[in-house]
Amino acid sequence: MSNALRDGLRKKVERLRTLPSSPAVLQPLLELLRLAPDSIDLRKVVELVSYDKTIAAQCLRIANSPLYGRARATESIKAAVVSLGIQRVEDILLTCCLHKFSSGAKWAGDPLVFWRHSLGCAAVCRELALRIEFREPEKAYLAGLLHDLGVLVNSLAYPEEYSKVIAEAQAKGVPLVEQEMKDLGFTHCESGSILGASWKLPKSINEAIAFHHNVEKAPPDNPLVALVHIGDLLCRLAGLGYGYEEWRSVELAADPAWEELAKHCPRLKKMDLARFTLDLEAIVPGVQALVEAVFASKPEHSEVETPC
Repeated sequence: MSNALRDGLRKKVERLRTLPSSPAVLQPLLELLRLAPDSIDLRKVVELVSYDKTIAAQCLRIANSPLYGRARATESIKAAVVSLGIQRVEDILLTCCLHKFSSGAKWAGDPLVFWRHSLGCAAVCRELALRIEFREPEKAYLAGLLHDLGVLVNSLAYPEEYSKVIAEAQAKGVPLVEQEMKDLGFTHCESGSILGASWKLPKSINEAIAFHHNVEKAPPDNPLVALVHIGDLLCRLAGLGYGYEEWRSVELAADPAWEELAKHCPRLKKMDLARFTLDLEAIVPGVQALVEAVFASKPEHSEVETPC
């Protein structure tokens, strides 16, 4: 390796080490998501939503938006949590705190495209997990939401170079991960796992971030990697990809990840894939609406009521 290449690689590694800290809400939220739904304390959820006034204001705004069609205005965090339900509040809270983290980023691509893909993958992973009786559907959701953190890292660390990567992948219709390796020498899987490690994400989720495009090299006994790989592919097939059409056919049942996931979840082999793919059409509008609600505009309130 020449001195110039070695120096370039050293600078890339140094830049990737200088990563933003995780949003303050993220770690306690991860702890909350590890609990069974029937054991989650409503007061803890309200406290968590109230922790950051910007996020709290965003949650209130969304609770009162036409997206949920509430007949009566929601005026407190507690009322918003009760009316929306724990699962939907978790969805909003996760997306809001990640949006807060990335709001100052100079995006290499369209941020709404990124969030649609991330939220779409989260929703698809959870739905797939439920249908095949994967033991931790909420962890599947979280892994799907965070699987492309590296795209955000690359946008933050290399905005100009990464803009060219995205443009080239779009022009060629090739998977983003292939163009990243060709132009940068690493992929969003690697940079994302570095951020995940610095955020102290659960090991199984960070492995899904690191290996969702390379299931064969993933550590054994972590079906979450294969599940996220399949969820990612399904989203790209359903039009929730990176904002362009990839010019290649995909046969999911022949993908190595399919067989790997079936080892842990035998119901996968009995699932009607064609039917499930059609059912995903119902997920797409909800994902798009939530992205528009959370990311397309700023919260209208600077202060919110502190609930009792």
